[in-house]
Amino acid sequence: MTQKAKNGVKSVEIAFRILDALMELDGAGSTELAAHFGMPKSTIHNYLSTLLQEELVVKEESKYHVGIRFLEYGAYARQRSNIFEIATPEVDKLAESTGELANLMIEEYGRGSYLHRARGANAVRVESHVGTRVPLHSTALGKAILANLDESRVEEILDTHGLEPVTENTITDREVLYEELETIRERGLAFDDGERIRGLRCVAAPILSNNDRILGAVSVSGPSNRVQGEYLEEELAQKLLETVNVIELNVTYA
Repeated sequence: MTQKAKNGVKSVEIAFRILDALMELDGAGSTELAAHFGMPKSTIHNYLSTLLQEELVVKEESKYHVGIRFLEYGAYARQRSNIFEIATPEVDKLAESTGELANLMIEEYGRGSYLHRARGANAVRVESHVGTRVPLHSTALGKAILANLDESRVEEILDTHGLEPVTENTITDREVLYEELETIRERGLAFDDGERIRGLRCVAAPILSNNDRILGAVSVSGPSNRVQGEYLEEELAQKLLETVNVIELNVTYA
């Protein structure tokens, strides 16, 4: 979980809040950012000038945007993940065999991060991309991960991040979530019916080490008018479980 730095550097905190705001606002000028933070424009300009100097943001006309240099950091961080290297080929095969969107997610700081996505021939396009961080309770992937964490860890995550409603179908009650996590543990599968993206259904399964430590989760998702009933609960679920089985064997014996 995120820990408060004992002797935090305020300027670093502000710099990253500015970067977060640039993503949230899809680019912004110094005046807009000053209003957003309630800070003097001159102060914001100093931060932006430094971020420009370090090639962490770019300026397009009057707006600043997060720079492509962060892709280098992200690619390095992803490559360090053993599960990425092992699971990616199998996730690609899953997308090809189902024709749908296949996803790999890990948990970090109590959020779910998409580590890899693969599109099959019939896959829909969604706004999430590799690196997107989402609330764990709002996705089948995240719920599969939560179901396999220690109870104290789940409590810690929920205390920190809460149960924000992403759509009208998102679970926002702890007891309801706990009941669903128990069901997920029993059947080894998690389902998501438009809980993060309206009209999208998803089935996910956890990736476990040989000592039952949760390493991540894999899912298959598609439009709710196609991904339903026997196709979702049997055909896609079976292919998903076969994929996860291969990944877990490779993790154990690689």
